[in-house]
Amino acid sequence: MRYKGSCHCGKVTFEVKGDVAAGAIACNCSICSRKGALLIAVPRNDLSLLSPETDLQKYTFNKHAIAHRFCRTCGMHPFAEDTAERLERLAYVNIRCLHGIDIAKVPVVEFDGRVACRFAIKAAA
Repeated sequence: MRYKGSCHCGKVTFEVKGDVAAGAIACNCSICSRKGALLIAVPRNDLSLLSPETDLQKYTFNKHAIAHRFCRTCGMHPFAEDTAERLERLAYVNIRCLHGIDIAKVPVVEFDGRVACRFAIKAAA
């Protein structure tokens, strides 16, 4: 299904093809837990930015594997995306930024991103 979404002020707008009914991920890593995002992962090509790229800012941390994208005006984080150049890059869309979604009806799966980050850091050391 196709969804339209935006940041809080509406300056950043996008469309995404995905399946919200299949469920969203609530990650407890250091950034996702602070943002309170509920995420769906889609192929990056299924996310279309409708506003200029210049309306977005990028934030990365740790291994810089994910580019967390946010509106330069209101600071809302509508999505993130893989930074690695590979065949199937993913986008991680915050379904709280999609229009017409009844969040209460979306199944949520908890993901322990804190443990996943610790394993990634240990593997790199």
